[in-house]
Formats: sequence, structure tokens, C-alpha cells
Amino acid sequence: MIKILTTASEAFSGFAISVLAYASLFYINHWLTSEFIFSLGVNWIYLPAGLRLFLTLIFGLPGAIGITLASFLISYHGDFPHDLMLCIGIGIVSGFAPYLARFFVLSNVRLAPDLSDLNFQKLIICILVYSFLSAGLHQWWFSTMALDNAGGVNHVSVMFIGDILGSLLLISLVKYSLDILNKVRRTAR
Repeated sequence: MIKILTTASEAFSGFAISVLAYASLFYINHWLTSEFIFSLGVNWIYLPAGLRLFLTLIFGLPGAIGITLASFLISYHGDFPHDLMLCIGIGIVSGFAPYLARFFVLSNVRLAPDLSDLNFQKLIICILVYSFLSAGLHQWWFSTMALDNAGGVNHVSVMFIGDILGSLLLISLVKYSLDILNKVRRTAR
């Protein structure tokens, strides 16, 4: 019984962290990169892409569900038309494109489920697979739902590039912050 409660608590924590972290970074990204917006839902630099990938790599399904909920709410209450089906689809693609990438990478790149063997090469593969799936599925959904200026090669390409750049920038920022934190800890001793 305790094991079930612990597992449920971990799943809920992963879900809650994913909702809050993704929504927060989405709005920070929108504020920081509003000049780089290509079209509705497409940005030349999309920092939350890296967070989507990490949340699903770390938390698995609870992370994907958290991203799905946050993305649905952001879409429905944001710039997209208030079409329930459109926003549900955006949420599902946002949450499950990185989850599909996680599944693909874990089974084809020989990445341990606990990420203990994650190195730079495997991380780049994760980012490329995720960015391809995300851009392709988002633009397919946008064109299926007949959004204006969506689904073309330009939109897929810009979204793919934006997801890659955002992921690399976020990872670099986290790595740099961790390096500074480690340096501060060493000098404090």
C-alpha cells in the first residue's frame, strides 16, 4: 500500500511540476522572444521545447500529461481561436510529441530509462527526434484544423529550427547555471 501511495505521489508531483514549469517558461519565452514570432504557434526560438523534452524524459507519462494540460489551457486562453477541438489537439501534440520521442530514443538509441548514460551525442539525437516530431505533428494538426498560414514547409522548418534552438539554449543555460552553482559551492568551502 505504501509503495502505491509513493508511486501516486511521485506521479502527481511530476504532473504538477510539469504544468507549472511549462506554463511559466511559456510566458517567459513569449515575453523574451516576441520579436522572433514567425506566425501563430511558430517561433524562431522556443525555449519550452527543451523543457518539454526534459520533463518527459524525467517524469515520463505524468510529465506528458502535465504538458498537455498546460498547453491546452495556454492555447485556449491565448491567441488561438477558442475552438475546443483545436486546443485539445494542440495540448495532445505538445505533451505527447516529446513522449513519443522519449519512447523512440529509449528503444532505439540505447538510453537507460533513468538517463544515467545520457551524453551529448544522445542528447542531440533526442533533441532532433523531438523537434522533428513536434514540428511535423503541430503543423499537421494546424493544417488539419484549417488554420491560416499553417502546415507549409516554411512553418514546419521554422518550428523545427525554433525547437532545436530553444532546446540548445535552455540546456546551455541550465548547464551554465549548474557550473556557476558548483563554483560557488567550491569557493564557499
